Amino acid sequence: MIYNPQMECMSREDMRKLQTERLQKTVKTCYEKVPFYKKKMDELGVKPEDIKSIDDIVKLPFTTKTDLRDEYPFGLQAVPKEEVVRIHASSGTTGKPVVDTYTKNDIEMWSEGVARVMAAGDIGPGDTVQVSYGYGLFTGGLGAHDGAAKLGAVQLPTSAGNTEKQIMLMQDFGSTALACTPSYAMRLAEAIHNSDTVSIDKMKLRAGFFGAEPWTDGMRRELEDKLHIKAYDIYGLTEMCGPGVGGECECQNGTHLWEDMFFPEIINPETLEPVAPGEFGELVFTSLCKEAMPILRYRTRDLTRLIYDKCECGRTAVRMDRILGRSDDMLIIRGVNVFPSQIEACLTEFPAYQPYYFITVDRVSNEDTFDLDVELKLEYFSYDPAKQMPFIKPLYDRIVSMVGIKPNIHILPPMTIERSMGKAKHVLDKRNFKD
Repeated sequence: MIYNPQMECMSREDMRKLQTERLQKTVKTCYEKVPFYKKKMDELGVKPEDIKSIDDIVKLPFTTKTDLRDEYPFGLQAVPKEEVVRIHASSGTTGKPVVDTYTKNDIEMWSEGVARVMAAGDIGPGDTVQVSYGYGLFTGGLGAHDGAAKLGAVQLPTSAGNTEKQIMLMQDFGSTALACTPSYAMRLAEAIHNSDTVSIDKMKLRAGFFGAEPWTDGMRRELEDKLHIKAYDIYGLTEMCGPGVGGECECQNGTHLWEDMFFPEIINPETLEPVAPGEFGELVFTSLCKEAMPILRYRTRDLTRLIYDKCECGRTAVRMDRILGRSDDMLIIRGVNVFPSQIEACLTEFPAYQPYYFITVDRVSNEDTFDLDVELKLEYFSYDPAKQMPFIKPLYDRIVSMVGIKPNIHILPPMTIERSMGKAKHVLDKRNFKD
């Protein structure tokens, strides 16, 4: 189902006109009401009247996560406090959190974005959406909640954690959709699969909306198989609003970005210049409708490409290809670029492995080490190293083929690797702690 055909199926020419109008208004607001942006634009010699079309966006300054933290908490806010109705923030585990504030219209826009994604999964009145993202400063819980409400669906705000109760409510309340991180969805699927008293066949689940962390097509297939659902990617970031910046349609051939609200660019992360259409690079967003905290050319660090061909679903909204990884999450091991998502992709090719892993990188005698902890499914696991080898060798060869470096693979007993209720943590780089 297409929630907003006018915007989701708009012609490219009309979309560019709308984007130009909204960009001009946003730039004027930023220049006149946000000292940070006035200073940045003055340094570049750019005035609001220099923005004649959406193509002129390249004249504007970039915004980084460091900028947002330096302006903590409200340095980028463009409206008086009386107009703000909500505040969200990132976890801030590596310093001050990234803050986003919202007017009433901002909340409506955000809800619209989430509603478009859930509508693509045929969610509407009569459905019950179990929201198992965390509620609080994290945008996931309330973002999914408000999107489901906009569609007229029942919102079941279970938040994250208490897995046994989640499954009980899923069964007793007849949840038809699940919204959470893919790693927590896998944890729920695993618990249902291992239960003697719960059967997925007796549940009403048919759709899942998973985001907030990267996941692979292999993990999608496993979730769809174990939960008997169609699994949709929902994309977002706190700096734009939260989940709902885009999402997959029923074709699952890329993530549609709601470019009437968030203008996407792809740049070379080294030169900061735009790449050719269809090429991979770093994703950059400019908010086109935000009132409380508009953001110009935010560098997401996500590495992907944009696809402008019309989708088979009928939507013309640009599609984002699978995210290869983040430029700031990329590991350089023995001179080779490694993304954690590549390891997950390898794991999901082998039915004996669980999709849980942990990478430890260290430096011993001036040489990088690459240790990979993995789990076999219970029916394949043995404490006998000789019986583990037939499973290790194919995975080892596949990782060497895909990534180009040799891992030290360690098979751990089932349920050993930590299961996350929020964003999964997959990497410990000990080299960061050494002189």
